[in-house]
Amino acid sequence: MKKIAVITGASSGMGKEFALKISKNFKSINEIWLIARRADRLEEVREEIDMPSYVICEDISEEYFIDKFAKMLKQENVKIKMLINCAGYGLCGKVGTAACYAELGMIDTNCRGLTAVTLAALPYMAKNSRIINVASSAAFMPQPYFAIYAATKSYVLSFSRALRREIKDKDVFVTTVCPGPVNTEFFAIADDGRERAWFKELTMAQADEVVVQALNDAINKKEMSVYGMSMKMFRIFAKTVPHKIILDVYAMMCKKMYEE
Repeated sequence: MKKIAVITGASSGMGKEFALKISKNFKSINEIWLIARRADRLEEVREEIDMPSYVICEDISEEYFIDKFAKMLKQENVKIKMLINCAGYGLCGKVGTAACYAELGMIDTNCRGLTAVTLAALPYMAKNSRIINVASSAAFMPQPYFAIYAATKSYVLSFSRALRREIKDKDVFVTTVCPGPVNTEFFAIADDGRERAWFKELTMAQADEVVVQALNDAINKKEMSVYGMSMKMFRIFAKTVPHKIILDVYAMMCKKMYEE
């Protein structure tokens, strides 16, 4: 029976970095399953990693995917040692200014898709396995001009923490990754050509460093992985300062950028 890692959003960014790091450092895993929508980019990742791989070119937000994925797992007779839910996207701006399908798509991918993959994978998780769900520091509080994305990541954080308690007796451990801005293709979509906010530039992290910490934290069975002192401070800030005050300040900082 093959022991596998499953990575969604594996064609670029943090998903690709997870694939590279796992292939080099986790020799107990026999194969990596790479899931994303872009076949050409998945093939590029397959060529870069030092481990057998199985490319699945699918959109995890589609209704049919959960059944299809579950059948694949059953047919291939595998055990999952590591599930990494990395697929997702965000759009900056005032609610209602982007196309409706694009705004709803954040919910479909970030929430529904992540949940669907997890539901399909749970029966196949091995003993002493890990689930890594990539959320965001945006999960710590509501964010004007990033409202839907932040709400979806709050869902990921809440779902992951509760799931961790439900399945810990099965020797499966869930870690939620909550980075701040990460230097990936994410912002090319999120900012849609706008100048990036200064505070995001100031706190920008490198994807490989975030992934290394996430994997280490998961191996150590930590509930949450928050990279960098600035984001750790932001988490405390969001816990201790009334959100009304933070929201007013944040909205004032962003209004000119997103409403001009």
